[in-house]
Amino acid sequence: MDKRFLNLFNLTEDQAIALLDTPQDQLSEGDSRYVAASHLVNFPTERAIAALIRAIHQTDPVMENRIVRRKSVETLGRLQAVQALPVIHACLSDDDRYTVEDAVWAIGEIGTQDPVILEAMAQLLDKPGQTYRVIIHTLAKLNYQPALERIRRFTDDADLPTASAAITTVCRFTGDYAQMDRVVGMLQHSNVLARRLSIQDLIDAQYYDAIPQIARCPVSLVFRLRGVRMLAAVGMPAGAITFESIQPYLEQSLHDHPNDLDLVHAYDQPPTLAFLIRELYETDFGRCYLATKTLLEHHAEAAPAALFATYAEEANNDYGAHFHVMKLFGWLKHAPAYDLLIEALHNKQPQFQKSRAAAAIALAELGDPRAIPDLHACLDSKIWDLKYAALMALEAFGDTTSYANVTDDDDWLIRAKAQSKLAIAHS
Repeated sequence: MDKRFLNLFNLTEDQAIALLDTPQDQLSEGDSRYVAASHLVNFPTERAIAALIRAIHQTDPVMENRIVRRKSVETLGRLQAVQALPVIHACLSDDDRYTVEDAVWAIGEIGTQDPVILEAMAQLLDKPGQTYRVIIHTLAKLNYQPALERIRRFTDDADLPTASAAITTVCRFTGDYAQMDRVVGMLQHSNVLARRLSIQDLIDAQYYDAIPQIARCPVSLVFRLRGVRMLAAVGMPAGAITFESIQPYLEQSLHDHPNDLDLVHAYDQPPTLAFLIRELYETDFGRCYLATKTLLEHHAEAAPAALFATYAEEANNDYGAHFHVMKLFGWLKHAPAYDLLIEALHNKQPQFQKSRAAAAIALAELGDPRAIPDLHACLDSKIWDLKYAALMALEAFGDTTSYANVTDDDDWLIRAKAQSKLAIAHS
């Protein structure tokens, strides 16, 4: 689990427990039991787990308390607290559908083969108004085969992410992958969440044939990289795929040019420069990539000044837009952006991690050799995609001396790239 964002609240374990134990109507202004329940994920202790269980037993129906109960269930799942399974099991019959959803998810995180708990989850598939995708996904994760026919009913569900999870689970349980093309097709869904979830389903199905389509899916490269990496992590040791077979798609995703994506949106009329700049702030990266492509094709001369302006006004503090601005400076080969890209390359704030790899790629596009020492320095990072992007950038500069230094890297993909490159060089 990535814990870089978890410890955001300045609370000790004792303070968080005391806050969580405070009755809702006795809270001081500014205090939040929800924050306390969130923060306790940092403390995998018996005391923290007991406090979270006590919070679930507080059944005051006011919305604030219901939200705290949901968060407590989620945190127990993140802590993989086996001793909390009885109370989480009881939450499966809760009146609040979101508490039920969190309970199902938490059971999946903790893990169990208790047939009573598994059957209780499966029976939720017959209960109206539930979040069926989460239930199906968890039953698949825990390999509860007796739910197969109940899950099969959802393969044509009107909610496509639910149908996708059901198709994937039926394929996994039966070994018949004939319907997986339907899940691959959802990579081109107009809804960004549906696209992201279909990648997760393809990972779960270990459906290696979809790697080329995942690499072209118009979502954040984080989701594409995760899809390719997780499929490779299973498929390479099993001998189903090789590093050489996935390398082009991995590097295509890191390169992240909009021309390498199958875009799902289109403009009904030529957009203005101002409109395109605003589109870089969209949460649906499919729209951001369409705007990037249009800026490059129709506004290449005016775009740099507009990008500098939006960076100064807002993008410096919006990690999504920041990422797209860095990439665009590279695609536009705008040399005056060099210092900004070097700054982004070394920005260690966790929310700007994507921009570091983006800056490495953009610096290679600028072609200024002053960047080479900075790119070398990135090879000491613990962030695999930054290291990989730095290797790609150095390669673009004609500098391949670093491969010998990372053949024993902590990250298996960095090792694979280095070993593959050196093997080619020696052949």
